[in-house]
Amino acid sequence: MSLHEHTTLAGRLVRSRVVFGPHETNLGVGRAFSDRHRAYYQRRAEGGAGIVVTETASVLENDWPYERAPLASRCGPGWQAISSACAPHGTLVLAGLGHTGMQGSSAYSQSVLWGPSRVADPVTRELPMMMEESDIDVVVEGFRTSAAFAVSSGMDGVEIDAGPRSILRQFLSGLTNAREDRYGRDRLTLLREVLQVVREAVGANHVVSLRLSCDEQAPWAGVTPELAAGHASELERYLDLLVVVRGGLYSAAGYRPDFHEEPNFNRELCRIVKAAVSVPVVLQGSVVDIAEAHDALAHVDFVEMTRAQIADPDLVVKSARGDQPRPCVLCNQTCLVRDPRNPVVTCVGNPSAGFETTDPDEREQDSITGPVLVVGGGPAGLEAARILAGRGAAVTVTERSSRFGGMIRTFAQGKGRSRFFLLAQWLEDECRRSGVTMLTECTISSSGIDDTRGRGGVVIASGSISRPPTYSVDTSVLWMDAARALELGGDSIKGPVVLVDPLGGPVAVALAEELAECGLDVSIVTPDTIVGSRLGMSGDLVGANTRLQQAGVNRICSSRVRAVVDGCVRIENVYTDVAAEIRCATVIDCSPRLPDSSLHDSVGTYSVGTYSARASVGDTIAPRTVLESIHEGRRAGFTTGTGFNSVERIDS
Repeated sequence: MSLHEHTTLAGRLVRSRVVFGPHETNLGVGRAFSDRHRAYYQRRAEGGAGIVVTETASVLENDWPYERAPLASRCGPGWQAISSACAPHGTLVLAGLGHTGMQGSSAYSQSVLWGPSRVADPVTRELPMMMEESDIDVVVEGFRTSAAFAVSSGMDGVEIDAGPRSILRQFLSGLTNAREDRYGRDRLTLLREVLQVVREAVGANHVVSLRLSCDEQAPWAGVTPELAAGHASELERYLDLLVVVRGGLYSAAGYRPDFHEEPNFNRELCRIVKAAVSVPVVLQGSVVDIAEAHDALAHVDFVEMTRAQIADPDLVVKSARGDQPRPCVLCNQTCLVRDPRNPVVTCVGNPSAGFETTDPDEREQDSITGPVLVVGGGPAGLEAARILAGRGAAVTVTERSSRFGGMIRTFAQGKGRSRFFLLAQWLEDECRRSGVTMLTECTISSSGIDDTRGRGGVVIASGSISRPPTYSVDTSVLWMDAARALELGGDSIKGPVVLVDPLGGPVAVALAEELAECGLDVSIVTPDTIVGSRLGMSGDLVGANTRLQQAGVNRICSSRVRAVVDGCVRIENVYTDVAAEIRCATVIDCSPRLPDSSLHDSVGTYSVGTYSARASVGDTIAPRTVLESIHEGRRAGFTTGTGFNSVERIDS
């Protein structure tokens, strides 16, 4: 079975076997779907998605889990617009419906959370009220009316959320349901009642899908694969489709983990559940590679490739014609957006995701001619070169090192981060496929830039340089920055090692894991109260600290480095000023790097009329993340040759 093979559900044609699953986007206006939602889902339909499940809408107003969470009663016009936009492409659109119960938030609703029992959410520690039967009746009615409203608004059906954060899963689980009434004696009762009224509301000619948590990873009281198989068997008479997922009260992060979890991790779970049912089953769980998705379809009916389609909306059509889609690196840095700052869903490798209504479309580029010189073969330079070559320019990329990819290729050498190599290689391969002239070990000087005056465009993507330490360092200890340490590898570094991490990001964690695996004594010093403080958005904060603890890494929090002298790192507590020393042979500083500004003056001294275009992009402006580098390279690629003078800069 191939990804692009057709099938039917509830008598409706499905274009392919690939599902674009529900996820938070922060694209809404208030609690309604917006035109940005329409464009976001339409783009995945154009790229070959067989089924799109829209962002889960709350069936009751008292469920307001994040600020821009859709509310079903306000979603009619949005559902209609999304359905109308996707239908011409043969994509089924299902309305995600749910209620987060005790795992929601009272911050926006200003009302008490509902739950099956008085069990606090371990994340927020907020205690819900125990629902009365009248409250349960309201929930059932909310699902019924929302489902009916969805199909009357043009949806091909609905998907009911009984996943890791759902009130329906909370009633299924012994972790959260200690009731003594019929909803506790038979924990399947609520979900059965909901599915029954939903099926009656939408009829046989609309799809009813169930997203079911089949393993809470808490076997002492939670839902287990064996219990879930029984649940699925009893509920399948109401269903056209079953999406098998994992996660629960203590393991919500296991639902869409980052690259520390192997892809396709739910295959065995799917096998157990599929053996118990006859309805089509969807494999969910970091399914991001085309070859592995094809293999999985020998055992399941559909594959959910949500993050892979955020990374490349044309994944299915590219698969059909044998092209390589832009890879998903499973970093979770910008596609998990349940955050009070309301970041818009996007992708570090595809910054146009989520911005379809404002960013240029690669498929509709205006043509340009003439030469363009791109100085620097990191992610910003390669993305600029790729776009420019696609528009018809004769592009040359010069890279001073022996390889392309810049800091993402360096970062890919960190433990567990090899998937970043895939993105660096894809950018390089696409440039070569587009006819870009690629030169390594080639240094461009100011005079070299000067020689290009009047003959073409110049994009400066020269990257970053090491930042000198902000504390004194004597010769008793070897000092280096994180990039140098990653290039050397753990086998070439002498211990004990102290990592200085003022950022709280993933680099220090990756280095600490690699060095500890090499048998070195490793300490991390951070001014934050926890190591990896910025990993919360990617979902790896707990996982990172667990791995470091298990590896024996010494985590020294709330501390700053004052000096490195006499074979010791002298530190000071940021709150108490209490001093301490850590003996070491090597210090690795994970501070942000500095921009390489060596070519800035040579570009900046000429008037706009001298060049057909000019730009500085990526780390040469300010070292930040892969997202900003690729975004700025992309912007330069689209605007160079159209009177462009400077890139709109993004605050990190």
